[in-house]
Amino acid sequence: MKSYMARPREVERKWRLIDAEGQTLGRLATEIARFLRGKDKPQYTPHVDTGDFVVVVNAEKVVVTGRKAEQKVYYRHSGYPGGLKETSYEEMLERKPTEILRRAVKGMMPKTRLGRQQLKKLKIYAGPEHPHEAQRPEPYEVR
Repeated sequence: MKSYMARPREVERKWRLIDAEGQTLGRLATEIARFLRGKDKPQYTPHVDTGDFVVVVNAEKVVVTGRKAEQKVYYRHSGYPGGLKETSYEEMLERKPTEILRRAVKGMMPKTRLGRQQLKKLKIYAGPEHPHEAQRPEPYEVR
């Protein structure tokens, strides 16, 4: 008996629509990462991209628990000495609300070429509008 391994040509991709309004950041990011990797499918193969496309709307209305809204800090480095920059959660929510969710999902993906390829299938929008109506994404209710 042989083990099944998915081939990239055989993978059937769906489009999923997730409304982030009122959802907890980490729990939502976990579900999204699961769909991007394809772990919800029986054909899941770790070294093949079997995941679906995910469209997230209302990313600016995602919720964090506790005092994270005041205390959470995002870091980035320019590559030069003394180039460490800090941005608070509140500033990030004001300037780039989609980046909060993108970073949370990215942290849950593999740090490989495959992980970067899978992350490209994530489409995040701050408001309720998105340009992917032609793909007919299926609405998914996050538990």
